[in-house]
Amino acid sequence: MSSRPRMTGVGRVLVVVYAIMALGATGRSFVQIVERFDEAPLAYSLSAAAAVVYIVATLALVFSGSKAWYVVAWVAICFEMLGVIVVGTLTFVMPALFDHPTVWSWYGEGYLFIPLALPFLGLWWLVTHRPGAAPERAGEPAVERSSW
Repeated sequence: MSSRPRMTGVGRVLVVVYAIMALGATGRSFVQIVERFDEAPLAYSLSAAAAVVYIVATLALVFSGSKAWYVVAWVAICFEMLGVIVVGTLTFVMPALFDHPTVWSWYGEGYLFIPLALPFLGLWWLVTHRPGAAPERAGEPAVERSSW
């Protein structure tokens, strides 16, 4: 029996959204850094960091059946959550730091606030799909899950 969590429809959608964010953030940061890095090194470096986080989170979610990748997913998604909250808050409190937008500016406003919602959904999915946990069947009571 595989230790890989069963990738449900919601899990697949989550991975696709993470992959889209990875592509978008990577493209954005690449263009920003190549064309005008000297204008806003902090903002553009944060966009590149967001891109790396989305790439790692995407891969970690895909391979989260492995305990090691499951932990990597937790770290990446918690870092993502912290990043979007800190950068989003700083854009309100210290807007001069972010004259140029990043992926996480204004809590991801430029990406329809998906960066704000995504880590919460990612953490929910990780909590409900731990490696080694038996999948629950409809109509049956939940069984105690092992704590690897």
